[in-house]
Amino acid sequence: MKTRLTLKPGQEGTKRLTKKYGAALVCVRLRYDEKAGKRFKTVELIEEEADWVPPPPRFSSDALVPLRIAASNMALRAKVKAAGGKWVPEEQLWFVRYGAIAGSQLENHIRSKK
Repeated sequence: MKTRLTLKPGQEGTKRLTKKYGAALVCVRLRYDEKAGKRFKTVELIEEEADWVPPPPRFSSDALVPLRIAASNMALRAKVKAAGGKWVPEEQLWFVRYGAIAGSQLENHIRSKK
Protein backbone atom coordinates (compact mmCIF):
# COMPACT_ATOMS: atom_id res chain seq x y z
CA MET A 1 0.00 0.00 0.00
CA LYS A 2 1.14 3.49 -0.75
CA THR A 3 0.27 6.60 1.25
CA ARG A 4 -0.66 9.38 -1.11
CA LEU A 5 -2.08 11.97 1.23
CA THR A 6 -1.62 12.94 4.87
CA LEU A 7 -4.07 15.45 6.30
CA LYS A 8 -3.93 17.41 9.54
CA PRO A 9 -7.03 17.80 11.74
CA GLY A 10 -9.37 20.46 10.42
CA GLN A 11 -8.33 20.12 6.79
CA GLU A 12 -10.87 19.21 4.12
CA GLY A 13 -11.66 15.50 4.53
CA THR A 14 -10.97 15.35 8.27
CA LYS A 15 -13.86 17.29 9.79
CA ARG A 16 -15.99 14.23 10.64
CA LEU A 17 -12.97 12.48 12.19
CA THR A 18 -11.94 15.63 14.07
CA LYS A 19 -15.46 15.76 15.52
CA LYS A 20 -15.26 12.05 16.45
CA TYR A 21 -11.74 11.99 17.99
CA GLY A 22 -11.21 15.62 19.03
CA ALA A 23 -7.76 16.65 20.24
CA ALA A 24 -6.55 13.03 20.15
CA LEU A 25 -6.50 13.09 16.32
CA VAL A 26 -2.95 13.60 15.01
CA CYS A 27 -3.48 12.99 11.29
CA VAL A 28 -5.52 11.20 8.66
CA ARG A 29 -3.81 9.21 5.90
CA LEU A 30 -5.21 7.97 2.62
CA ARG A 31 -3.56 4.72 1.56
CA TYR A 32 -4.07 2.95 -1.74
CA ASP A 33 -3.72 -0.75 -2.56
CA GLU A 34 -3.32 -1.00 -6.32
CA LYS A 35 -3.57 -4.80 -6.43
CA ALA A 36 -6.85 -4.92 -4.52
CA GLY A 37 -8.14 -1.67 -6.03
CA LYS A 38 -8.94 -0.27 -2.57
CA ARG A 39 -8.50 3.03 -0.78
CA PHE A 40 -8.10 3.05 3.01
CA LYS A 41 -8.53 6.00 5.33
CA THR A 42 -6.42 5.58 8.48
CA VAL A 43 -6.15 7.77 11.56
CA GLU A 44 -3.28 8.39 13.95
CA LEU A 45 -4.42 9.04 17.51
CA ILE A 46 -2.80 10.09 20.75
CA GLU A 47 -3.66 7.36 23.21
CA GLU A 48 -1.67 8.50 26.23
CA GLU A 49 0.23 11.57 27.36
CA ALA A 50 2.99 11.53 29.97
CA ASP A 51 5.80 13.80 31.07
CA TRP A 52 9.16 12.98 29.53
CA VAL A 53 12.62 14.39 29.99
CA PRO A 54 14.83 13.87 26.94
CA PRO A 55 18.19 12.26 27.65
CA PRO A 56 21.22 14.52 27.48
CA PRO A 57 23.01 14.51 24.13
CA ARG A 58 25.82 11.98 23.75
CA PHE A 59 28.20 14.71 22.62
CA SER A 60 28.24 18.50 22.65
CA SER A 61 28.01 20.03 19.19
CA ASP A 62 31.64 21.18 19.26
CA ALA A 63 33.09 17.85 20.52
CA LEU A 64 35.40 15.98 18.13
CA VAL A 65 34.07 12.48 17.52
CA PRO A 66 35.88 9.56 15.87
CA LEU A 67 34.34 7.93 12.82
CA ARG A 68 35.30 4.58 11.31
CA ILE A 69 34.64 4.52 7.59
CA ALA A 70 35.83 1.83 5.20
CA ALA A 71 38.57 3.01 2.85
CA SER A 72 36.49 1.80 -0.09
CA ASN A 73 33.47 3.92 0.87
CA MET A 74 34.34 7.01 -1.15
CA ALA A 75 30.88 8.57 -0.84
CA LEU A 76 30.96 8.62 2.98
CA ARG A 77 34.56 9.80 2.99
CA ALA A 78 33.53 12.72 0.78
CA LYS A 79 30.73 13.58 3.22
CA VAL A 80 33.13 13.55 6.15
CA LYS A 81 35.53 15.82 4.29
CA ALA A 82 32.67 18.18 3.40
CA ALA A 83 31.72 18.31 7.09
CA GLY A 84 35.28 19.35 7.97
CA GLY A 85 36.54 15.93 9.03
CA LYS A 86 40.24 15.14 9.31
CA TRP A 87 41.88 11.74 8.79
CA VAL A 88 44.26 10.60 11.54
CA PRO A 89 46.33 7.75 10.06
CA GLU A 90 47.86 6.68 13.39
CA GLU A 91 44.39 5.83 14.73
CA GLN A 92 42.82 4.84 11.41
CA LEU A 93 39.87 7.12 12.23
CA TRP A 94 38.26 10.29 10.92
CA PHE A 95 37.61 13.08 13.42
CA VAL A 96 34.85 15.61 12.91
CA ARG A 97 32.81 17.98 15.08
CA TYR A 98 29.62 16.29 16.25
CA GLY A 99 27.45 19.29 15.35
CA ALA A 100 28.48 18.91 11.70
CA ILE A 101 27.17 15.34 11.47
CA ALA A 102 24.32 15.22 14.01
CA GLY A 103 21.25 13.66 12.44
CA SER A 104 23.08 12.44 9.33
CA GLN A 105 24.04 8.90 8.33
CA LEU A 106 27.59 9.70 9.48
CA GLU A 107 26.35 9.62 13.08
CA ASN A 108 25.99 5.83 12.70
CA HIS A 109 29.75 5.52 12.13
CA ILE A 110 30.84 7.06 15.47
CA ARG A 111 33.26 4.73 17.24
CA SER A 112 34.93 4.86 20.61
CA LYS A 113 38.70 5.14 20.48
CA LYS A 114 40.50 1.97 21.55
